Amino acid sequence: EETVKVRDEQEHDMPLLQAISIVFERHPELKLEGLYDQVLQWCVCRLEAWFAADADEISLKNWDQEHVLTGGHGLMVNGYYPVIEALAQGLDIRLNQRVTKINRQHNGVKVTTEDGTNYFADACIITVPLGVLKANIIKFEPELPPWKSSAIADLGVGIENKIAMHFDSVFWPNVEVLGITGPTPKACGYFLNLHKATGNPVLVYMAAGRFAQEVEKLSDKEAVDLVVSHLKKMLPDATEPTKFLVSRWGSDPNSLGSYSCDLVGKPADVCARFSAPVENLYFAGEAASAD
Repeated sequence: EETVKVRDEQEHDMPLLQAISIVFERHPELKLEGLYDQVLQWCVCRLEAWFAADADEISLKNWDQEHVLTGGHGLMVNGYYPVIEALAQGLDIRLNQRVTKINRQHNGVKVTTEDGTNYFADACIITVPLGVLKANIIKFEPELPPWKSSAIADLGVGIENKIAMHFDSVFWPNVEVLGITGPTPKACGYFLNLHKATGNPVLVYMAAGRFAQEVEKLSDKEAVDLVVSHLKKMLPDATEPTKFLVSRWGSDPNSLGSYSCDLVGKPADVCARFSAPVENLYFAGEAASAD
């Protein structure tokens, strides 16, 4: 409520973290101490995970403008593959076809893949991750108009990585999430307990923002060791995982990021411009959704 007041007073945008600092300067009584402050830092940590970016990168103007759908959260116990498989029925899907060029022509679209194969269609729906578009891996001929290219540039791409760990046995409480608090958001963290939903002894640690970028610089074993050290602060009897998987969405050439976020000082219509078609090119996917 207090950061909204700061926003209403300001003509220009600022990072959400800066607004929080202004609030504490105005209202010293809102400052918390000890465990209460650490819980606040954990809430900021969770906020950063929502945007996959640190609080000093999140836009005060736009951070709470998202339209969140009603209802509770759900977990795909068998993963998303059954959904993909059902949606793919009857479609001609070509795998391992990385697109390098999209050419708008007077009578349609020509799409070229890295092996030189050309595909022709009346129109093209572009759903590649925003990070791929920002990296200019796909060449557009003719070039996209300035209003579209600026929308791609103005949208931010956050990173959130998962470190999934399989253990011999369950040594943690039967809760959905295990959270660790700390003096700063970076010192906080949380684990998803997949045992509660699937019966498998698996915990998944979630790392977002700059911390997720740091995780990508580590080897899988180093990343797991770091996360297990967090786990042992909560549960001293924690054992070492027998198997693990570490995602690297920021450096994966097919994603170059996890999902979009609103950057500080960017126009409010950036999502609408990104979603708008360019003649017979249609843009869809996560970054095109205002919800």
